[in-house]
Amino acid sequence: MTDTTDMHSHMPLGLAQRGYTGVIQHLAAKEAGSALSDVELESRLIELGFVEGARVEILHEGLVGRDPIAVRVDSTTIAVRRREAMAIIVA
Repeated sequence: MTDTTDMHSHMPLGLAQRGYTGVIQHLAAKEAGSALSDVELESRLIELGFVEGARVEILHEGLVGRDPIAVRVDSTTIAVRRREAMAIIVA
């Protein structure tokens, strides 16, 4: 039963709204639909600090289409497009 609950609590950060807080579970660049290649997107996200176990909080959303989003990753604030945030799986 715990496995089912865990699976339902995981979601892409790109679907979260302002005020969401969670922990990065893993990256899934293939599912993001980004213009960047999977390898390039994953590398960029890791360089920015989006690593497994990091705490994230959505601080702000853009006015047009709620994009981009301002995300606090541990103690750093980063702006990222929602499309790229779809590759960041959180719980």
